[in-house]
Amino acid sequence: MKKVAFYTLGCKLNFSETSTIGRLFTDAGYAVVEFTDAADVYVINTCSVTEHADKKCRKVVKEALKYSPNAYVTIVGCYAQLKPTEIAEIEGVDMVLGAAEKFRIVEFISDLTKNPKAVVHQQHIEKVNHNFIAAYSIGDRTRTFLKVQDGCDYPCTYCTIPLARGGSRSDTIENVVNRATQIAASGVKEIVLTGVNLGDFGIRDGKRQDKFFDLVKALDEVEGIERIRISSIEPNLLSNEIIEFVASSKRFVPHFHIPLQSGSDKILGLMKRRYQRNLYTERVAKIKAVMPNCCIGVDVIVGFPGETHDDFLDTYKFLNELDISYLHVFTYSEREQTEAATMTGKVTGSTRFDRNKMLHILSDKKRRAFYESQIGSEAQVLFEDDQKNGFMHGFTKNYVKVKAKYDPVMVNELKNVKLTALLPDGEVEVMELDAVYVH
Repeated sequence: MKKVAFYTLGCKLNFSETSTIGRLFTDAGYAVVEFTDAADVYVINTCSVTEHADKKCRKVVKEALKYSPNAYVTIVGCYAQLKPTEIAEIEGVDMVLGAAEKFRIVEFISDLTKNPKAVVHQQHIEKVNHNFIAAYSIGDRTRTFLKVQDGCDYPCTYCTIPLARGGSRSDTIENVVNRATQIAASGVKEIVLTGVNLGDFGIRDGKRQDKFFDLVKALDEVEGIERIRISSIEPNLLSNEIIEFVASSKRFVPHFHIPLQSGSDKILGLMKRRYQRNLYTERVAKIKAVMPNCCIGVDVIVGFPGETHDDFLDTYKFLNELDISYLHVFTYSEREQTEAATMTGKVTGSTRFDRNKMLHILSDKKRRAFYESQIGSEAQVLFEDDQKNGFMHGFTKNYVKVKAKYDPVMVNELKNVKLTALLPDGEVEVMELDAVYVH
């Protein structure tokens, strides 16, 4: 039996697609193995949001060939769609598949003969604009990442995703509900909804046919799933009706991840975002009004062209005063074929680094304050199948991470605990389980 191994870079959507590709190999008679297990085939699913992701792809190829020097290496994902010729020149790469071809990977790998030059199968992104391919992860995590939407119609000036994944398109509500029902039957207790622009769910064949809110209501009725989490949603698409429904729903958890990107209206305009910060403030206020314990995560980019010192301080002050729980901080990276790459007012690398560091410190402060606000409350934790230094981890509904002594019986189990004290090292002690505490 031939062996195949995977390495995934980037977002939750990529994880769902890697898992689906893995099942294609299993159906074809391959054994899916760990990356270090000297596989016959390595599949690297790439991201191209930042320059670092491109460099990481090259590094992963080298690592794969260390474990299995004669392995057949295939690159898929966003980087593969954007720069197939560049990837084909990487030493050791045997095949590159674009966005329209990656789910036909088993068909393209007819044999494992390594050729002097990599084979490229890649079409223009317009070829996939109306073609939604379902995907979900299963068997590798306690939670499942369920892809319900792909592509994006938003022309943000810094982003290559529309070029790498095409226009916005979605599955049907019926298909998503059926898939969620199948996932529930497998024993998974949490589903994370994923997509490129999740709130834009409902476009098929270039026309809007459903709304994300309708999908949310339908999924809330799926029996067997304990939790459903919304991975990320644009503030202009997060309506009050969605927020109010989540607040009283049976399965949707009090956790939103809402991209901001900048707290400066000037920079938001340069980015061509579809809102200004007042709207963001209103969304956070609405969430906290109906779900005081809700966890709110924020994406923010530092060092965008034209971002002055005052613009950054504007963002910092805005985030510092906002009732949010943590930040995902990205350092702006020039990407070819984007409008921002040609803008004036370039910010130096050292300044970008300093601003990133300041917001990471702020994120730690925000997370600690959020954890402190949960002290004394009772929570339900879903434990995951991981083990590190004798400990395992899990999450409360509102995304507080807990840590417990490893016990295989607790994997994929819901346990009731009480958060009792925030320790000096930033962890939170809880009752009802031995040595369980928030990490």
